[in-house]
Amino acid sequence: MKSLRLGPIRRAAGTVRLPGSKSISNRVLLLAALSTGETRVKGLLDADDTRVMLDALQKLDIAIDTRNFADIAVTGAKGIPSRKKTLFLGNAGTAFRPLTAVLALSGGEYRLSGVPRMHQRPIHDLVEPLRAIGASIDYVGKEGFPPLAIHPGSIRVDGHIKVRGNVSSQYLSSLLIALPLVSGGTIEVEGDLISKTYVAITLNMMRKFGVEVRDNGSRSFDVPGFAYLAPKEIHVEGDASSASYFLAAGAIAGGPVRVIGVGRDSIQGDVRFAEVLEKMGARVEYGPDWIEVTGAGGMLKPIDMDLNHIPDAAMTAAVAALFANGPSVIRNIGSWQVKETDRITAMATELRKLGASVVEGPDFLKITPPAKLNPDVAIDTYDDHRIAMCFSLAALGGVPVTINDPECVAKTFPAYFTELASIAR
Repeated sequence: MKSLRLGPIRRAAGTVRLPGSKSISNRVLLLAALSTGETRVKGLLDADDTRVMLDALQKLDIAIDTRNFADIAVTGAKGIPSRKKTLFLGNAGTAFRPLTAVLALSGGEYRLSGVPRMHQRPIHDLVEPLRAIGASIDYVGKEGFPPLAIHPGSIRVDGHIKVRGNVSSQYLSSLLIALPLVSGGTIEVEGDLISKTYVAITLNMMRKFGVEVRDNGSRSFDVPGFAYLAPKEIHVEGDASSASYFLAAGAIAGGPVRVIGVGRDSIQGDVRFAEVLEKMGARVEYGPDWIEVTGAGGMLKPIDMDLNHIPDAAMTAAVAALFANGPSVIRNIGSWQVKETDRITAMATELRKLGASVVEGPDFLKITPPAKLNPDVAIDTYDDHRIAMCFSLAALGGVPVTINDPECVAKTFPAYFTELASIAR
């Protein structure tokens, strides 16, 4: 399907059961592979990015039974059994970055590559800390970027391992996951740590696999050299980033819209997107594993917010700003530039198509909504699942909108457009 035309949606109301969290799913799969014992994983996300991780682990000789995807079994190997492998990892950053760190400490020969966009996403700030402790990693193409060739190294952790925190939290998360495979160590964060909520997910998952990391106020992290132990069974909660589109629909177009799979007890930072909607005037209610949003009637209130802690859901806030009664500013989103595409430029471009006036900077967007959205706009998605999903909300403005390359949502949410249709009224 090359494009999908969405007719005007006058009202959104209903209930959506969320797919599993991508962030949790790929962390769980890798930790289960590195553990001693069998882990049964329930509620795993079935989407392109998790399939990339599953395929890579199986190629690395990890035994995984996927006959029942809702309840898969991973038999941990207490490390990586294969000592030589070539892996293609698509555009899955949650697979590429942590596998780079783990394989660099595994004593084998590996080649890691991905799609062209992955080869434009910087990895220097992960490779250099690994080299500093003796890992042997070469850039196959452009310096500082994938593809990578990983060779056996002489790993020795003396003192602190330094990693930049202001480009991507995935570098820190990758080192945290990998260090227990050797002697452990202390990771020192240079600069401000962005996307702290995703690091919190990493620490939470490591704890479930028996490794307790001491967080020293996000300035440094003490990682023990303990072996991972399989928790026997683990449940993947719903994807909080995916929840943002449906919650925003409830705020924009009446509601109530309820999502099931995340709620008051969620470990994901993106549940705090509901706080953004509250500031925009919506009513939000929480249960232990659900969130429900109802619009206040009329237009939303504009916001001026630092959304560094929820970078993925911040994209949804940028589209919701089209329905506010004044200019909104989304701040501290510099990490958007190193995602699946340069999201700052892409979001500004597509918002302008709909009639918004947009000022873009290196880490912010200022969005002034039009009096009425332009009809029959074709949204380019840049092979970025989140752009496709958040701009589908433009149909709530009473105008038809066309989403180009809608199948890119398969990266994290293959059934997204079906679920959106289920709440359209």
